[in-house]
Amino acid sequence: MKYMFLIYGSPDNVQTPEVMQQWFAFDAEARAYAGYNGGEALHPVQAATTVRTSAGQAIVTDGPFAETKEVLGGYYLMDCPDLDEALVWARKLNAIDGSTLEVRPIVAF
Repeated sequence: MKYMFLIYGSPDNVQTPEVMQQWFAFDAEARAYAGYNGGEALHPVQAATTVRTSAGQAIVTDGPFAETKEVLGGYYLMDCPDLDEALVWARKLNAIDGSTLEVRPIVAF
């Protein structure tokens, strides 16, 4: 089953070089995993653009959908045999800097 690993953290979190080395090591390990399907970091929320519909019209605004304490900073998409395996990867991710991880199965249509 494919799982999306959504990585949330503080919007003002600046990673130290030591923590970035851990991220790069995890990324290399994930890319070597047979079930790896992709993953990327996202630009800060200030770079976001939100599109909403009101009265049938698309309204485009600068900025994130909502102001929150934690923001989506990146993701990984991996095909794991089960939730237990997905949680092994989630724990590895969480151990890097304590980011909040949301692990969500992908619906196959």
